[in-house]
Amino acid sequence: MNPKIIKALIESQLESEVIVEGEDGQHFSAIVISSLFEGKSRIAKQQLVYATLQKYIQDGSIHAISIKTFTPAEWANHG
Repeated sequence: MNPKIIKALIESQLESEVIVEGEDGQHFSAIVISSLFEGKSRIAKQQLVYATLQKYIQDGSIHAISIKTFTPAEWANHG
């Protein structure tokens, strides 16, 4: 799978800004910034993102993905 496709999949289902990296087509890292994360726990935030990719994780198109989630305020303070 291509990082651009993963980015588009997440953005199409969550109002978010997404950065996805991955060189080998199976292992990826994603940063997802969304106001939908306001008031949610870290686990709840990640579950929202995983839900957008579940089909591709299950069929093996995505072998592994590391996800970091931020609200816009958290991202602004992240540096």
